[in-house]
Amino acid sequence: QVQLVESGGGLVQPGGSLRLSCAASGSIFSINAMRWYRQAPGKERELVAAITSGGSTNYADSVKGRFTISRDNAKNTVYLQMNSLKPEDTAVYYCNADLRITGRINIGAYWGQGTQVTVSS
Repeated sequence: QVQLVESGGGLVQPGGSLRLSCAASGSIFSINAMRWYRQAPGKERELVAAITSGGSTNYADSVKGRFTISRDNAKNTVYLQMNSLKPEDTAVYYCNADLRITGRINIGAYWGQGTQVTVSS
């Protein structure tokens, strides 16, 4: 019923930039917070950035000043602009959204399939 599809990952050199997108589709009534997580090999999944429906944001300390999260509510899409990328940013990046499906009362958490970001020279 609901899909979150990420795009924009790839291979980039240290110091470079990438922009990730995540579009939610399906029978969506409303979307609350949207988030980006990442998981590097052998490590736990960690929260990178989050944005509320009103536009308030928060970031992991490791990405503050380099990454920017934004959203387009009309398109049900969240973005992650990543600048000054470092090798330690290499991970699979996952989109997450708290949303309400049309006709249901409860709000559920939904995940995308992930997109690989590799920072290497």
